[in-house]
Amino acid sequence: MNRKTNANMKQSEINFKIQLDDNSIPEQISWSATDNPNEGIEETKAILVATWDPYHKGTLALPLWTKDMEVLDMKRFFIEIMGTVGDAALQATGDSEFALEVEQVCKKLSQNLKKEITAASKGQ
Repeated sequence: MNRKTNANMKQSEINFKIQLDDNSIPEQISWSATDNPNEGIEETKAILVATWDPYHKGTLALPLWTKDMEVLDMKRFFIEIMGTVGDAALQATGDSEFALEVEQVCKKLSQNLKKEITAASKGQ
């Protein structure tokens, strides 16, 4: 494979800043990106960064969340990530059966979460 390096190629950068407490638990997470349409630093409650290691054929995942993130929001975050994975897999592989299975799991989890949210609101 012949790879050319082009000095004029567009580059994009994403940066994360994690503020930790004394026990190394994230208290605040912020991020910035060169292509962020909002421009500037954004605060968030959770991130999930994953990379593929082609040599060991495995994924390195870095899930982080702040200690004040609510559990129901965290569950929604994970469901939405799974949905994004299904969409990305369809786009990358064309495997509509795989994407449909991921979507079905997300729908089931969303239904369960909706019930939890309803129960939690009645309990207040």
